[in-house]
Amino acid sequence: MSNLLEIKNVTKNYGDFRALNNVSLTIPKGSVFGLLGPNGAGKTSLIRIINQITLPDSGEIFLDGRPLQPNDVAHIGYLPEERGLYKSMKVGAQALYLAQLKGLSKGEAKKRLKYWFDKFDIAAWWDKKIEELSKGMAQKVQFIVTVLHQPKLLIFDEPFSGFDPINAQLIAKEILQLREEGATIIFSTHRMESVEEMCDYIALIDKSNKIIDGKLDDIKRQFRTNTFQIGVQTKDPKLIALALKEKYEVLPTDFKMLSDGFTANVKISKTESPNNLLSLLTQYGDVQHFLELVPSANEIFIEAVNKNS
Repeated sequence: MSNLLEIKNVTKNYGDFRALNNVSLTIPKGSVFGLLGPNGAGKTSLIRIINQITLPDSGEIFLDGRPLQPNDVAHIGYLPEERGLYKSMKVGAQALYLAQLKGLSKGEAKKRLKYWFDKFDIAAWWDKKIEELSKGMAQKVQFIVTVLHQPKLLIFDEPFSGFDPINAQLIAKEILQLREEGATIIFSTHRMESVEEMCDYIALIDKSNKIIDGKLDDIKRQFRTNTFQIGVQTKDPKLIALALKEKYEVLPTDFKMLSDGFTANVKISKTESPNNLLSLLTQYGDVQHFLELVPSANEIFIEAVNKNS
């Protein structure tokens, strides 16, 4: 897979404060790339540089294999965390105005807006002012004007802010559909469950430095602890507990079986096959639950940031 965006050794200072320190990233075409980090880590600074709102002090950015140019804003759609709609302007007039700023003709803009307004069932909002809408309703309008010109790169900064769970799921579905249609997406959020659901790749920035970068599945493998959650229906839980403790590290678990039995989290060595553990368990009862505890994005985030501190 080739890369749509390449960020090479980008550094950004604000006076004596270093916001980004020699950060390099590659964003593959047709992927959802999670840009993660604690508040103040440098994510927004990087997004602003990609959008050419500000310039890096050093480093380079390439879009589709060539240096980023001022006119490349036509190929980028940016939904900022702090929304920028004009509150006293009517929804339809504002959407048309913003679409034409992105290079669409008035006729083409109207056609595409009708498609999206019908899709989101918001045609009745056309003559309402933004200030008459709830935060979530305004978010839908801003999402539409972000994607309307069909940019090759989309940047969403906390896109679910202000949405209830149903509308958050609606927007998540649309983002994934845009990826299927060929868009490349940078997705910045603190909602780790959304990262699990949507992201193909992630990068974690902390204190201006990149500390994690790669395919999400590969990163999960790097952070795996070889811990298995087990549930065994047995007449003698004490016996199986003793047998396990002779060979493995046995930890408590919050897993509950539907029937009486023995439950635990069992950690094995990196070189041992899980089949050995499974074989031992079958000697003491009926194995009803056997699951590797794969680290979540949230757990990886916390562990990596704590280590970096």
